[in-house]
Amino acid sequence: MVKVAHIEHESIAEALGIQPGAELLTVNGRPVADFLDWEFLTAEEELVVEARQPDGEPVIYEFERLDGEPLGLTLQPPPVRRCANRCEFCFIEGLPPGLRKPLYIRDDDYRLSFAYGNFATLSNVKDRDIERILEYRLSPLYVSVHATNHEARKILLNNPRVPDIKDQLTRLAAGGIQFHCQMVVVPGLNDAGVLEESLRDLWKMGDSVLSAAVVPVGLTQFSHLYSGKGMDRRTAETVLGQVEAWGNRGLAERGETWVFASDELYMLAGRELPGPEHYGEFAQIENGVGAVTSLRMRVAGGLTRIGRRDGQRIGVVTGLAMAPIMQPLLECLREATGAHFELIVAENSLFGPSITTAGLLVGKDILDALRDRVDLAMALIPAETINEDSLFLDDYPLASLRDDLPMPVFPSYDFIDVLEREPSGVAA
Repeated sequence: MVKVAHIEHESIAEALGIQPGAELLTVNGRPVADFLDWEFLTAEEELVVEARQPDGEPVIYEFERLDGEPLGLTLQPPPVRRCANRCEFCFIEGLPPGLRKPLYIRDDDYRLSFAYGNFATLSNVKDRDIERILEYRLSPLYVSVHATNHEARKILLNNPRVPDIKDQLTRLAAGGIQFHCQMVVVPGLNDAGVLEESLRDLWKMGDSVLSAAVVPVGLTQFSHLYSGKGMDRRTAETVLGQVEAWGNRGLAERGETWVFASDELYMLAGRELPGPEHYGEFAQIENGVGAVTSLRMRVAGGLTRIGRRDGQRIGVVTGLAMAPIMQPLLECLREATGAHFELIVAENSLFGPSITTAGLLVGKDILDALRDRVDLAMALIPAETINEDSLFLDDYPLASLRDDLPMPVFPSYDFIDVLEREPSGVAA
């Protein structure tokens, strides 16, 4: 069922008399099952839309949509397809009890993969879905491959009925669909020979695979499904060597590096991160691939845009993983502004000390780290720690954190975003 959420003023939808709450039934005789149907079926110029108004009255609209003119309506959010897997490394399975309900929703929806870049395993995709992907040319898709070996993938996803991902990708690739792939590596399950097989299979798909990211498994103190081994430095070095070998082959034979290791894998292996030329268009930056290099670039490019703050003390909160990388960046900021930037490393109280990613710090962690720091002119915290409602993962509001701390607090993506915006005499 597809319903209208909002109608824009002076739009085609308003002129037609479509109302919020109306149910959209068909377009040019074809049923509308979800937002994908609506977007693709209404791409035609001449449209006949069958609908049902909120009071139940049936209505038919016949109109023309010239030059892709917006219709001016927003649809209600669709119900998402739930995940049928229980992956070894599932973040949801590693959450503690008592958090807000939406955090426990495990989506696995190819429609959201196309629309928003969400990674999907395709394990709940049927033949009719494949046909739909091909008809609508939903490309690129973001696919959680993890392993192309079918037996290994069954174990990784804890799902004996999972379809063969290699068959699925081959069929889609033959129809012109391209992919960004990810593989979360679980030592003992999909590293070594299984990883090599996966990289070889993806390589054979040619330019259908736009990029592939290899990411080390991350576990919380609540992860209860995990049966693999820990990711130690030696394993990280081996995995990184495999990734680099295939990446170098891509560079030599195809002119581009197609497979990338996440920043965390480099740090676990004790290796320096590559420069910006390695990452091309940073296609998988949301997967932690090139995020640090991108941060370095943004800081270097923004130093001339920030003013002097001589004598100020500015706290920068981060997690343990980023601490070694932050110090040189803060030194650059000190030279540009004259301020003293102090790195404040917070431990994750919700997920446990094994989770060292700055973006998973919760409100309590930041409160504990800053509550007594009356000497700071301001504090910068990772912007990734809050959602669109300015809530931390522990439901602590950013507004409450600001009320409870003795200094102004600003979420920041790259320091520059706050320092060029906020005046040097900022007050709490």
